[in-house]
Amino acid sequence: MELPTNYELLSSSERRTARGQYVKLQEGLCYWCRAPLDGPPADGEKRKSIRRDLFPSNFFKHPIHLQHCHKTGMTEGAVHAHCNAVMWQYYGR
Repeated sequence: MELPTNYELLSSSERRTARGQYVKLQEGLCYWCRAPLDGPPADGEKRKSIRRDLFPSNFFKHPIHLQHCHKTGMTEGAVHAHCNAVMWQYYGR
């Protein structure tokens, strides 16, 4: 799959594939906080409080998310679920 790609046009299996490709391209590091995706987010992000009521009930079910731009729909990288929430709640991304 060629990256970036339009998130909104991808099936769930294609999203999994894109997320896996980004994990490899990013050498296992979170696009946002640069901490390893198989561990917790970086301390600075981890300390940011998240209002869980702002997110769908299953939002935190998967630890690694495929981040995409909400304006263009284009994928940006793989992120911790917490970092994805920080990006949206604090920065509108």
